Amino acid sequence: MSLFDHSIKELHHKLAAKEINVSDLVDTSYKRIGEVDDKVKAFLTLDEERARTLAKQLDEVDASAKDVLFGMPIGIKDNIVTKDLRTTCSSKMLENFNPIYDATVMNKLRAAEAITIGKINMDEFAMGSSNENSAFQTTANPWNTDYVPGGSSGGSAAAVAAGEVPFSLGSDTGGSIRQPAAYCGVVGLKPTYGRVSRYGLVAFASSLDQIGPITRSVEDNAYLFEAIAGHCPSDSTSAQLPVPPYHESLTGDIKGLRIAVPSEYLGEGVDPDVRQSILDALAVLEKEGAVWEEVSLPHSKYALAAYYVIASSEASANLARFDGVRYGYRAEGAKDLLDLYKKTRSEGFGDEVKRRIMLGTFALSSGYYDAYYKKAQQVRTLIKKDFDEVFASYDVVIGPTTPTPAFRIGDQLNDPMTMYANDILTIPVNLSGVPALSVPCGFKDGLPLGLQIIGKHFDEATIYRVADVYEKATPFSKEKPAL
Repeated sequence: MSLFDHSIKELHHKLAAKEINVSDLVDTSYKRIGEVDDKVKAFLTLDEERARTLAKQLDEVDASAKDVLFGMPIGIKDNIVTKDLRTTCSSKMLENFNPIYDATVMNKLRAAEAITIGKINMDEFAMGSSNENSAFQTTANPWNTDYVPGGSSGGSAAAVAAGEVPFSLGSDTGGSIRQPAAYCGVVGLKPTYGRVSRYGLVAFASSLDQIGPITRSVEDNAYLFEAIAGHCPSDSTSAQLPVPPYHESLTGDIKGLRIAVPSEYLGEGVDPDVRQSILDALAVLEKEGAVWEEVSLPHSKYALAAYYVIASSEASANLARFDGVRYGYRAEGAKDLLDLYKKTRSEGFGDEVKRRIMLGTFALSSGYYDAYYKKAQQVRTLIKKDFDEVFASYDVVIGPTTPTPAFRIGDQLNDPMTMYANDILTIPVNLSGVPALSVPCGFKDGLPLGLQIIGKHFDEATIYRVADVYEKATPFSKEKPAL
């Protein structure tokens, strides 16, 4: 049995009782990485020397006086900047980039005295749904290494599922935490927009991006979320709201809770086994005292199109800074400044990033802005209104996280439209800014399935309460891949 089979709270008790020390936890992480990462390929950069040095220092500290994250190893998605630790966004463009400052979430983790194990692979600049768009390596699903772990935070989910770290941070722009969490059988939260600071997150689509936690259990997720949430003066979109003790919301009581189940989330395109797993989950929650009804989110069918216009437009603007002049990759042999731009961006960006930059530049161009970008933003407002109307009568919205289980590596790489459709159930959440969590809810052909629980703005506490009740009433979160 690995130390990481214990919850964060259990590990903290062991540290406080001096049954283990922080170095034991760090040793467990690097030992496991050495055993399985040649198959999983989750990590891009390890920070072993600093991690072991910090662990030895923390071994001398009385853990009983510390919070639960004290001494806990964590993996960080490689689009979250880490001072003096390579941050690549899995792109040739930033292959040798060493940041001079830490993201706000890293400062918060340092204050909690968690230990960074290393940086984790992802789809390049967070653009992808399979982790196959990394410039460096393709991460595999620990449940079956012939299959994708999801994306763009597929490395973060795979590292947790494989037992390399007890938890990790990812980022979610259109489902990039929840979809890989579902594919890898772990718990992933996309917080309310503005709940976690984006300062130090390399921007993909600024009005959609959110950093969030990926863990083995709902309780662990709540503890990690508490540590990283909160107002940040460096982020103008950061909400000035106090952070509640989310772990205290795990009361085990959902009697009378009202659940909305959108008919659109169980309709055409959803695998029959996935649909049945959701109906089974609803039966479990009903048995625990909740009630559910079918509702409609009529504009959700437009979410995919609206999202790819908005996200690509924002990416076109955000990625303009990678030009070969200030930092990052610079092409050789340019004849003049314009040639430098063209050569650098052609050589530094991968195909998916170029595809989205071109789509976004087109949507923002003169004569097309109103027809595409403005129209997409109007649709976004309608999608948000759909959620507002449902939440006026219901506490949470529930459906599948993904329409199917994970697919084989290579199966959809040359079919962008099919690849994009994998996010069809997660994208409406990002467009409306509400929080959502994926929790394991079954298996098909040995591959995990995910239940998505969507909540009201800044009501992550209710999501956690529902997820915790479901997790404790079912065996799925206890299952581990046999790597």
